[in-house]
Amino acid sequence: MLNERRLQVLRAIVQDYVGTEEPVGSKALTERHNLGVSPATVRNDMAALEDEGFIAQPHTSAGRIPTDKGYRLFVDKLAGVKPMTGPERRAIQNFLDGAVDLDDVVARTVRLLAQLTRQVAVVQYPSLTRSTVRHVELLSLAPARVMLVLITDTGRVEQRMVDCPAPFGEASLADLRARLNSRVAGRRFTDVPRLVEDLPEGFDLEDRGTVATVLSTLLETLVEENEERLMIGGTANLTRFAHDFPLTIRPVLEALEEQVVLLKLLGEAGDSGMTVRIGHENAYEGLNSTSVVSVGYGSGGEAVAKLGVVGPTRMDYPGTMGAVRAVARYVGQILAES
Repeated sequence: MLNERRLQVLRAIVQDYVGTEEPVGSKALTERHNLGVSPATVRNDMAALEDEGFIAQPHTSAGRIPTDKGYRLFVDKLAGVKPMTGPERRAIQNFLDGAVDLDDVVARTVRLLAQLTRQVAVVQYPSLTRSTVRHVELLSLAPARVMLVLITDTGRVEQRMVDCPAPFGEASLADLRARLNSRVAGRRFTDVPRLVEDLPEGFDLEDRGTVATVLSTLLETLVEENEERLMIGGTANLTRFAHDFPLTIRPVLEALEEQVVLLKLLGEAGDSGMTVRIGHENAYEGLNSTSVVSVGYGSGGEAVAKLGVVGPTRMDYPGTMGAVRAVARYVGQILAES
């Protein structure tokens, strides 16, 4: 285990390297930080940190830079999450409050995260498998044509046209709407098939075919929309950090185009805690020079999806973690109120 002074030296190296982009030397550390020891002692501490793999010498200069292991220790032990200022919090709230629907919420969240962190922002749409039904609306468009509107607790709206096998009157449609909502409103999407399977039996024989057709469309909608969706923004921010990537940013850009890779990076949506994956902790080789900071968001304290940022390992971790957490909290509030 590192002693307290060496932890302080590591913290100072990470802070200086993130801020200046230059390898950090012992003389600069003693001048910029109140470490209370001589440059010679700091040099000894740096040698010990290097021996244990927390810092490395990128070339023959006197300076050192943090390794993935060094950043990991910094995040786990040394970095508090930087709180957002009052004006920053109000700016987040004002920006997100103007959203008109779920697509707009996600688009604004991506833009906001990319601007706040100056990294690549990734936002996962709320998953239907973790959502509940708020309401099912049925609207008559013609004697044998119905529009089915499915509204989720996260504000997601799905519309489908249903061509019925026979004309279906307004009274029958109102009856079906009422019975359907009494069974599925407030229930998990995964429970819906079981909850509606015997519903046609409660209707007159001539209406059962139409009821079965409407239910079939509803269940197909759940299956169709089961695939995860993402929105990504701020990719151009990577060009500002081109020198942070050993050879080229191309592998990073290619990885960001792979939705499956991004979903794995964000982690399981049901896990609402903050996750920080640094460098080689990312299983995808093209992202070994990046870090990913992600957190779950949702209404009622349960995560329905993840959001986060991807950037170089030389990242302002406290500030990035604070921004990601604050934005996730506001998005959750909007979903709860929508």
